[in-house]
Amino acid sequence: MIANLAQLAAEETEQNPLVPAGPELLVGTIAFAIVFFFFWKKLLPNINKVLEERRAAIEGGIEEADAMKVEAQSVLEQYKAQLAEARHEAARLRQEAQEQGATLIAEMRAEGQRQREEIVAAGHAQIEADRKTAAQTLRQDVGKLATDLAGKLVGESLEDHARQSRVIDRFLDELEEKAEAAR
Repeated sequence: MIANLAQLAAEETEQNPLVPAGPELLVGTIAFAIVFFFFWKKLLPNINKVLEERRAAIEGGIEEADAMKVEAQSVLEQYKAQLAEARHEAARLRQEAQEQGATLIAEMRAEGQRQREEIVAAGHAQIEADRKTAAQTLRQDVGKLATDLAGKLVGESLEDHARQSRVIDRFLDELEEKAEAAR
């Protein structure tokens, strides 16, 4: 038998070196079938299971990312709407403040004008009262001095009060008329 195998091996080597011998082909096919069956029954389901889990995780991640993207877009739109509303409210408040400021300034100016007019009127009234008092005092002083001077010139006392007042009033009235005519 060994001789047959040796002869067979010698013949085979003379044949095509790429084609394996029959027993080697049979042993290789059986080994391949065993390894293939082992991979198919044991490893392939585990590999498919892991690949399926990865695919599910990736798809779930993509769906979650899409959902988060939609939610983020929604939040962004809400934020933009709130920001626009806040800007509008700020502009409205700024406008109201400007209007209130303008109203307040106008009121303060009117109050200032009224107070100024009151002060000026009070000043004019005080000046007029002071002028009248000064004129009255001046009349009395001028009248007294004129009476004393006239008494010294005439050499008699001009003590008649009624006459004295009439003379003084007439004299001062003439002075006032001349002063008004000169203006």
